[in-house]
Amino acid sequence: MLDALGSLLETEAVGRGRRLRVLDPFAGTGRIHTLDHDTIGGDLEPEWIGQGCDVGPVVVADALRLPFASKSFDAVVTSPCYGNRLADHHNARDGSVRHSYTHGLGRLRLPAKAGTMQGGEPYRVCRLSAWMACFGVVVPGGLALVNVSDHIRRGDVVPVVAFHVGALERAGWVVERVETVPTPRLRYGANGSARVDGERVIVARKRER
Repeated sequence: MLDALGSLLETEAVGRGRRLRVLDPFAGTGRIHTLDHDTIGGDLEPEWIGQGCDVGPVVVADALRLPFASKSFDAVVTSPCYGNRLADHHNARDGSVRHSYTHGLGRLRLPAKAGTMQGGEPYRVCRLSAWMACFGVVVPGGLALVNVSDHIRRGDVVPVVAFHVGALERAGWVVERVETVPTPRLRYGANGSARVDGERVIVARKRER
């Protein structure tokens, strides 16, 4: 996925004739810094922020209220939570393998945080607010690369990608295309044998004014 995002950014950089200033508002452990541009990440989790500090700046930042100047980035490149079972935040008691943001952190996450939202209206409102905030800090003509994926719940495909396409458009972005990136999928849990065919990168742009 990082290779795919890096290739899209490189094409943008060639067109602009310079390195890009890039924001990841959901930076986690800071893997955005493996991309060869001037990157900065924001996240609310101190454990993840600490892990990212040795490769580039990851600061405490709420993606809904970004602490950056207007029109200060060339691009937003990020992978938000998908609203799937990685948002589980209960205490596991049965000793089985668990993959979630809570279990990765080693502590419970606050319920108000997006990483605990398994879809629904709170998730949708949160994500729309984030794309609106990102719109404000990107220059006119700037790029958004959003890595998301549908997932399976009770045997049905949850259309996460379509939601984000619509939310980006509602926030003012122009969605140019959606690219498929084949990726290995986690095979744990109730839907372990049922996975969608890959992840998606939504390529969107802020209109020139």
